[in-house]
Amino acid sequence: MSQQFKHDPTLPGGTDVVCEIRDGIAFVSLNRPEKRNCISPGIVADANAILDALEKDDRAKVIVITGSGDSFSAGQDLKEYFREPAKWHPVDRERLHTNNARWQWRKLLYYNKPTIAMVNGWCFGGAFQVLVGCDIAVCADEASFGMSEINWGIIPAGIVTKSATYTMTPRKAMYYIISGDTFDGKEAEHYGLVTFSVPQDQLMAKVVAIAENLKKKNPHVLRSCKVAYHYVRDMSWDMAAEYPPNPTRTSSPIPKAARRRACRNSSTKRAIVPDLVRTTVRADRNSGLDPSIRELRSLLRTRG
Repeated sequence: MSQQFKHDPTLPGGTDVVCEIRDGIAFVSLNRPEKRNCISPGIVADANAILDALEKDDRAKVIVITGSGDSFSAGQDLKEYFREPAKWHPVDRERLHTNNARWQWRKLLYYNKPTIAMVNGWCFGGAFQVLVGCDIAVCADEASFGMSEINWGIIPAGIVTKSATYTMTPRKAMYYIISGDTFDGKEAEHYGLVTFSVPQDQLMAKVVAIAENLKKKNPHVLRSCKVAYHYVRDMSWDMAAEYPPNPTRTSSPIPKAARRRACRNSSTKRAIVPDLVRTTVRADRNSGLDPSIRELRSLLRTRG
């Protein structure tokens, strides 16, 4: 099923990536349907600019990344991303690669707002980085996935391989890396690459339902949950037991009274709370507080 979004003129981009905001959900769509949304220098520039803008845009509560037409993305554009930049100045080529990594995973993994990958069709190679960089991934049963690099006589880039091993079962990741075979959406869900797979005609409804649920959460705590997930999964059990560092323990070098004064004297509540992750809550004392923020402030007082 082909899909198209209308770009919001108040946002940057609008050529190789478009963004439409609907009821608090920002649909960021790679927009080279004639190229199956292969990632080019233009997509890299537009994606970075749009994601930077959306982080500060209060209209956008949840970010959905998808592709125009009938594809999510067929990966990196061999001509525009590799062959043509090979003739560039080395500094410019390195900047392209740095900026591509920035939006595909460095930014998405720790993005300030929840992100959902909506995989509507082809998803190959370099697109895995975008897929895995999002917090949640929903695909159509009919979508097609693959790491076909071996069929071209090359290996999947290290970060593509990392993306597969980050989510898929080890045996399945190895099989598809060395075989170059493709698999569909239902298989992608079974292997752990995506969160849910649904029939194509139910894809948008499923994504919107998830986004509506995420919109109800405290955004500060939600982001901290994301950060904790990525940090803790690479820790040992003993290290994870100490995360986050807990200044309220009796061994804390910071006196309790000093911690209490620091919270009371600042309009910015920055604390590390037991059983929670580091959370920054900004709230004007004279304004009405969201119930979740009020609850957090109460928790800080009782445990600080």
